[in-house]
Amino acid sequence: MIDDLRKDFSLPRRKRNRATPGAESQATLRAVDGISLRAAPGKVTALLGANGAGKSTTLSCAQGLLKPTAGRVRLLGEDPWRAGPSLRARVGIMLQEGGLPQAIRPIPLLRHVASMYRKPADVDALVSRLGIDGFDRTNIRRLSGGQRQRVALAAALVGDPEVLFLDEPSAGLDPQSRHVVFDLVREVKESGTCIVLTTHLMDDAQRLADDVYIVDEGRNVVEGQVDDLLNNSQDRKTLRFAVSRRGMQLLDVFPAPLAEGLTLREEHAGSYEISGPIRPEHLSHLAGTWAELGELPTSLELKPRSLEDLFLDISGRTIR
Repeated sequence: MIDDLRKDFSLPRRKRNRATPGAESQATLRAVDGISLRAAPGKVTALLGANGAGKSTTLSCAQGLLKPTAGRVRLLGEDPWRAGPSLRARVGIMLQEGGLPQAIRPIPLLRHVASMYRKPADVDALVSRLGIDGFDRTNIRRLSGGQRQRVALAAALVGDPEVLFLDEPSAGLDPQSRHVVFDLVREVKESGTCIVLTTHLMDDAQRLADDVYIVDEGRNVVEGQVDDLLNNSQDRKTLRFAVSRRGMQLLDVFPAPLAEGLTLREEHAGSYEISGPIRPEHLSHLAGTWAELGELPTSLELKPRSLEDLFLDISGRTIR
């Protein structure tokens, strides 16, 4: 549980003082500015946001790695910043980067981690399920990114946690490994574990998450159950097509009455995306427009709104 979380960082700033050249004072950067979040047992809660939106800082406060400037954070009913061994033993954390010793082989590492818990999970079962036995003769530092991800997930699960934090769990995985990881996450959820997920892959979030929080500039922007968020925009669809003609505008495609409520974007030369409340008459008119122009689209796709569409509407389409 996170209520009205705020986190400030002090940054060095040079004083404009000729008498003391090079002297510094402190400027403050507010990375999180009032984020609130609830994560329940037996559910996957996804925290999403563009780079710099505040999600990593929020999770660091939730895990007890950073002390909040203001607000209230509770992990299994306790303040994670003051957490002792008994609380930390009930929490599993999978980091996308780092956190694993480099000079040890995977299975000895997992057995060592398991020895720290009173009631660890079955190491052999995790190793077999994630295919770790296939590369155990290699030290962590020489593993591929996807292999390290599998070891990191196993290390997070080996304590049989009540709360599991997952940072980009499918990054670097091949399709087969991704399928296994998704099935395992669902099984852990069904066992009653509270899972908090962060990812830049919106398809993963849409497939795995029950609840979603999208944050931007350190604040909550959208929150709710995935199905509800998408159903609320059920009348909005996305149409993509590719033709030879470049530089088309919305009114080149539809007359003003039909264009109302729609947006058109040329993703790259000749490839277009139309989004909004698309109806059958739009498709009929579009086919007529192509016929008049002598165009036959080389690709055509119509799909309902996705979590990625919702995310891009909030966070924008430009790189930060």
